[in-house]
Amino acid sequence: MASIRDLKKDINYLASEIVTEAYVRKMLFDGISEDQFKKVITDAIEFRNDLIAKINHPDGKDNPKKVKSFFRDVRKEMDQKSSELIDAVNNLK
Repeated sequence: MASIRDLKKDINYLASEIVTEAYVRKMLFDGISEDQFKKVITDAIEFRNDLIAKINHPDGKDNPKKVKSFFRDVRKEMDQKSSELIDAVNNLK
């Protein structure tokens, strides 16, 4: 399993890439709604903050198997939410 530091770096990287892609789309396409744009940016920031907070306070610190399972679930949540945000960026109109 990757270290906690690497997991946090991955989360930060994904969130920053999503925000960057949203800004690039906003600059390239004039017809993008300001409300949709702000929602995507806000969701990406909340995504980052929620996962980092969850990682900083893992459930089941006493049981190594629970901790391993916890971080596996965090990784799955990160993958799922990031793909949802990427779809939202791609659907900006």
